[in-house]
Amino acid sequence: MPFTQLGLMPELLRALSAAGYARPTPIQSQAIPAILEGKDLIGTAQTGTGKTAAFVLPFLQRLSKSSGKIRALVLTPTRELAVQVELAVRKYGRFLGLRSTAIYGGVSQIPQEEALTRGVDIVVATPGRLLDLVGQGLLHLSKVEILVLDEADRMLDMGFLPDIREVVRLLPRQRQTLLFSATFPDEIRDLAHSVQKAPVRVDAGVPRMPAKGVEQHLFPVLPHLKTDLLLHLLGKETMEPLLVFTRTKHGADRLHRILERHRYKVAQIHSGRSQRQRQEALDGFRKSRYQILVATDIASRGIDVQDISHVLNFDIPNNADDYIHRVGRTGRAEKPGIAYSFVSPEDEIHVQSIEKSIRKRLRRIKIDDFSYKTPIKPSGSTKSSFQERISSAFAAENRLVPDTAQSPKVFDRFASRTGTSIRETVMLRMNEPKLPARANTSKNRTVTRHHQRPASRSPRFLGGPSKEEQTELKRLQVKLFGASALRPPRHFSARRSAGSRLKD
Repeated sequence: MPFTQLGLMPELLRALSAAGYARPTPIQSQAIPAILEGKDLIGTAQTGTGKTAAFVLPFLQRLSKSSGKIRALVLTPTRELAVQVELAVRKYGRFLGLRSTAIYGGVSQIPQEEALTRGVDIVVATPGRLLDLVGQGLLHLSKVEILVLDEADRMLDMGFLPDIREVVRLLPRQRQTLLFSATFPDEIRDLAHSVQKAPVRVDAGVPRMPAKGVEQHLFPVLPHLKTDLLLHLLGKETMEPLLVFTRTKHGADRLHRILERHRYKVAQIHSGRSQRQRQEALDGFRKSRYQILVATDIASRGIDVQDISHVLNFDIPNNADDYIHRVGRTGRAEKPGIAYSFVSPEDEIHVQSIEKSIRKRLRRIKIDDFSYKTPIKPSGSTKSSFQERISSAFAAENRLVPDTAQSPKVFDRFASRTGTSIRETVMLRMNEPKLPARANTSKNRTVTRHHQRPASRSPRFLGGPSKEEQTELKRLQVKLFGASALRPPRHFSARRSAGSRLKD
């Protein structure tokens, strides 16, 4: 079915033709007629199937002429998504003369105030900054005719439900409310019931499933080898543009630095970056100034970049919804795409949950020319190096994977012979009654012998080590720290006297 059969006005058809769109996606063909009739609607579809155009096109037609008053409001969970939707409004409404603006936090509100002063018909906003401007008397919602909740499930995940209800309270009762989401949990159903009237339900595609054109593969790998595996894949396979997801912003920073050192053109976005930095990274990625974009989940629903060839989950998410949204950044608009996920042993429980949700077992891939047995590389940090030496020695003795070894086990192995751990021993030592101070007399020096260690040991107290225990402890010290560990340290005064002799 072409767009001409959906009842769209000539100006919108002209804009679609200029953008290169010939026929609607399933969600668009089902949602546009219902919205043009003025009905409330709940739209559920896979990520990347055209939900934005499904609500932007019909509400542009319903507004048609500019009035200078805010008549359409779109709420989004993130700044990036607000910018993306507002760009879509401009693209599809380029021949209508309607004015729009995006309102979000993290930047100065002065340009947003100026846009509101000039008058706008459509506002795309995040809930927090919108309510801030309303509270300052800079923005009024009494003329809103159409409310759109975009990525409603994500807004609820981020704790925006109270803000959404506050915004709804400020709107006229007579309005059209559209709710779009990639998933439809019970919380969304409750929200829809409270803000909509007899909504039409539109489902396009199988819910909680990535788009059909996306190939999904898993790469089992130990955590410390993930970076090496990524660099190996980048050297072996063409993956541009590539979107890489990490679990934390610190992980994104680290991976960004490593990729830069290997001369890749890479950008990053996460909550620790300013809005200007995030927008520059997205714009550069869209315009191919960057080959790779490293991001956290803040961007999983806010990136609309055409022709992303690969999405790579450097850290696999711990729930199926986030996985679907990440993977949905490729294979958009029915185009093919590839999604890779690095999976360490502790991630298997998340993989099982994802596979159960999408009703598909994902293919595991092992690369023949990649070394999966490379040990952990020592770091430059003294603390990390100390921990890694302990970890590696314990792993070698117990035949464990290096990164699973824990340093306390080495010493608790020695302490366990007396039935207590090192931590318990330290606490017992701290709670011991202190011995009386000795005066500096020959009499006291002779009578203090009565404070000798008792011959028998308490079963819950680590007493003086026996000869066998001393031998075992020395063996462990040599194994962990080398032969130099057994050399007694020189006293400060001895070092000082040695230096004095050198000066003389």
